Amino acid sequence: MKKTTLYHTHQALNAKMTSFGGYEMPIQYTGVKKEHLNVRKNLGVFDVSHMGEFFVSGPHALELLQKVCSNDISKITVGKAQYNYLPNDKGGIVDDSIVYRLEETVYLLVVNASNIAKDWEWIQKYNSAFGAALEDRSDQTALLAIQGPKALEAMQGLTPINLNDLPYYAHASGEFAGCENTLIATTGYTGAGGIEIYFPADKAPQVWDAVLKAGADFGITPVGLAARDTLRTEMGYCLYGNEINDNSSPIAAGLKWISKPEKGCVNANQIEKEIKNGTPQKLVGFVMEGRAIPRSGHELIDQNNRVIGKVTSGTQSPSLSQGIGLGYVEKDYGKTGTEIGVRIREKYCPAQIVKLPFIKS
Repeated sequence: MKKTTLYHTHQALNAKMTSFGGYEMPIQYTGVKKEHLNVRKNLGVFDVSHMGEFFVSGPHALELLQKVCSNDISKITVGKAQYNYLPNDKGGIVDDSIVYRLEETVYLLVVNASNIAKDWEWIQKYNSAFGAALEDRSDQTALLAIQGPKALEAMQGLTPINLNDLPYYAHASGEFAGCENTLIATTGYTGAGGIEIYFPADKAPQVWDAVLKAGADFGITPVGLAARDTLRTEMGYCLYGNEINDNSSPIAAGLKWISKPEKGCVNANQIEKEIKNGTPQKLVGFVMEGRAIPRSGHELIDQNNRVIGKVTSGTQSPSLSQGIGLGYVEKDYGKTGTEIGVRIREKYCPAQIVKLPFIKS
């Protein structure tokens, strides 16, 4: 099991650790609900250094990325970022990722920790036709996500870059907390605003301490992966391995908005066909009408107890104090306001389809 550079820091903070994506990661520090609500109200810092970082460069970088990525990479200007997925050739998804355009012919792909080896092999396979320069810097790169409404104000003193000048899904390179080689991005996975910072892994303890010190007067807390999951679920964001995987349709998953098959990506014909004709199932959000809490794997049923789908993510929402979930249902049941049930311990527990996200960011 791998460890991030901050492993001993998390141990010193008495974090509860768990294996995730091949790494020993902090699942929580002081409690999931407390950490979650503090990100929504103030700010929190996440160690997400387990994520993968691939650099793609050279005159054929754009051609390669147009082939392996779902979205139109040509639309990314230098200094901006774009959400993508890597379509496979069977109708599913290799992984989802964020693509940053660092320079005219230099791109950064950030991928999920559990998929680093798989993604690298997939991209390498297609690069044989393009010859772009590829470099995997996952082990040499640390990543902290500083999320929450007070994040920009709290972190401004650590960098000469004006954080308020960065629009959503933008980035800038420069000094942060005394570390010169830092990429500061206004991306995140919580819906609470803030920044993500990429920098050399050996600087992680130094930067972590500086972030906690700068955020002390603003109520900063370390946050584990459990609250990261509840935060993203409240926003209706897909998690690889739950909502999306090698066999899931990106169109059924609600990713039509980042699907541009006309530019010739992998599996373009099927993606185009599903955009035109729809899919038998669709990903929806639902809210429990009682006190029950849905969990991944629970069956979704109609009022006659017929199985119509399955829960992919479920939790007790700390913000709403009620059970919420994401799951796939037959398309006829996917309309907002539809009454469905969740089968929990053989009982019909009523729920209602709602429009995502569950809360307004």
